Amino acid sequence: MERTERLRKSDKKAIWHPFTQMADWEKDDPLIIERGEGNYLFDTEGRKYFDGVSSLWVNLFGHGRKEIDEAVRSQLDRVAHSTFLGLSHPPAIELAEKLLAVSPPGLSRVFYSDNGSTAMEVAIKMAFQYWRQREGGAEGRREFLALSEAYHGDTIGSVSAGGIDLFHKIFRPLLFSVRRLPVPHCYRCPYGLSRPSCSLFCADRMEEEVRARKEVLAATIVEPLVQGAAGMLLMPEGYLARLRAVTRECGVLLVCDEVATGFGRTGTMFACEQEGVSPDIMAVAKGMTGGYLPLAATVTTEEIYRAFLGPYEEFKTFFHGHSYTANPLGCAAAIATLSVFEREDVLPRVSRLAETMAFELKKLSGHRNVGDIRQKGLMAGIEIVADKETRERFPPERKVGQRVIRKVRDRGVILRPLGDVIVLLPPLSSSEEEIEALVHSASWGIDAFLGGGHSSGSGGGHSST
Repeated sequence: MERTERLRKSDKKAIWHPFTQMADWEKDDPLIIERGEGNYLFDTEGRKYFDGVSSLWVNLFGHGRKEIDEAVRSQLDRVAHSTFLGLSHPPAIELAEKLLAVSPPGLSRVFYSDNGSTAMEVAIKMAFQYWRQREGGAEGRREFLALSEAYHGDTIGSVSAGGIDLFHKIFRPLLFSVRRLPVPHCYRCPYGLSRPSCSLFCADRMEEEVRARKEVLAATIVEPLVQGAAGMLLMPEGYLARLRAVTRECGVLLVCDEVATGFGRTGTMFACEQEGVSPDIMAVAKGMTGGYLPLAATVTTEEIYRAFLGPYEEFKTFFHGHSYTANPLGCAAAIATLSVFEREDVLPRVSRLAETMAFELKKLSGHRNVGDIRQKGLMAGIEIVADKETRERFPPERKVGQRVIRKVRDRGVILRPLGDVIVLLPPLSSSEEEIEALVHSASWGIDAFLGGGHSSGSGGGHSST
């Protein structure tokens, strides 16, 4: 305990944590994680916790996965890093081959970067420059269209594409303008409609906007199927396919941000596959290295790639890069991660686990404070409300989400909420028993803080596996 207290004191004196109100942190007794094993994390006191959010959505196959450990160690014996500017190396080449083999049809080029935000920054700049350099040119195409409540990262370009006021509003003077579509959120429909009687009115409006702006739109940017940081908001079925159809009809690029949804999280390798969608540009990160090392990629088409080719003096080069682009250790971890998908029936397992999760989550739907349950694959959100009938939220000073997950921690489960949405995002290597225990722990935490009680309404009507 003495060591833990010393570490806590040093942390509070020297460190500024991301997405954390440090005034609260300084009054808290934070966990200090010392090691990981399988789907569990251990703190400096030796206490064991199920990693219920996959270490912020990145860990696919558990901590200390033998083949990933060995791949990184083996690469470390060769070279830890070499610049990718003007040089190449075997891990980056092999990874690109593997990544393209599992990517949606039509994607043929891989541009590496460091994380989800930089992958989206690359996508935005790539789309913008493409229209200026393609044959015939189209410099009038300089607008981007994105959803409200979108989250695409924290660098300035990706923040511009984002639409969560809580995160982004203060930076608005620094951002470029982006056209905004209302989020297709069935539980809190911006049009006051409900499924299925709405006949997908949100998609009608989206199509109208794309057609009206087709001469000036460079790209439409979207998180396919699940807007994660907004609270696990699910797109209604058919919306993404219609977005792809109208962007193709109007010659507008479609950028899919698969940073959170990629690598099996939603039940397919990439979420866009579930509606038969192949984007023009796709950003991936998070799970690509199995949660081991920071690495990202922006994958695009041959047509976009070829618009950047030309004589040196024309300067059509894509002038973008990072010191650690295509880091060999990260590439080695990613190759090993994709090899797990090749050797094991990962996606069928995710489907089975998603069914177990859906079955257990349904038991929460009658709780008087559970407004909605949203699930796609092994991504789930339980929205806690003050009034189930009116869908009224709790005042932020109650910090309901934070307090529920602190209760859950007492049961040996680590979660992180999005406001008052309790997020469940376990590793793909979880067992059915662990999924059941995860949901039960979340339910217990809600009861422990808000009290038990079930209403007669079913609630949770928008969940999907």
